[in-house]
Amino acid sequence: MADPIDLDWRDTATGLPVAVVSIRRPARRNALDTDACVALAAALEQAGARPARAVVLTGSEGSFCAGADLGTVRDAGFGPALRSVLDALVDLPIVCIAAVDGPALGAGVQLAVSCDLRVATPAARFGVPAGRLGLMVDHWTVRRVSLLAGQGVARAMLLGGVQMDGDQAVAAGFAQRAGDLDAALAWAGEIAELAPLTLAGHKLALNRVEMGADDARVEEARRRAWSSSDLEEGITAFRERRPPRFQGA
Repeated sequence: MADPIDLDWRDTATGLPVAVVSIRRPARRNALDTDACVALAAALEQAGARPARAVVLTGSEGSFCAGADLGTVRDAGFGPALRSVLDALVDLPIVCIAAVDGPALGAGVQLAVSCDLRVATPAARFGVPAGRLGLMVDHWTVRRVSLLAGQGVARAMLLGGVQMDGDQAVAAGFAQRAGDLDAALAWAGEIAELAPLTLAGHKLALNRVEMGADDARVEEARRRAWSSSDLEEGITAFRERRPPRFQGA
């Protein structure tokens, strides 16, 4: 079986290393299962240990990440494994850039907002289709999306099921540059030339700005969603390629 995550190294013109981490599950549009999350966290740890001067996270064959693989999304190990990846992207003291082409849905949006910067092609699609499945993202994701995309975009995405394409994401400031993987690599090369301690300090300060206490009521709502019959119906309907029939229970 092919490795679901690829770690490659590129050098800038002055020989500084940039890590390129690619999700390679094209048959699943790069959806994440538990094993892929574990491999992705390991690749990010390796990138930080070399260390890289910047990280570019991307997906293979026209997809960034179509979300969580529904075959393992309710496994006991999936949530902690995904959380370790998101924390790794946030906590790495180097700049992480998401190079997004095609779908970045659900867990794909979580990966994108865990990165510090986003570069998107016009074909990129950002969305959180949790309402079509009956599950719920965590408070951290809601906060991060709303801070990076704005309340209006976040509400349309989380409450209205709206997806943004790459051009809309750039216009909203959710993505900072338009372009493909080469554009993201070019930006990573520029960033690699900057003072590492300055960037690490600024990243830490920016992350601290958006820190907020999680509301226990939000976590309780999330637990209700994840233990509901509606979640079972949402996943079954997805697999049967039919509209779900939610009962609110």
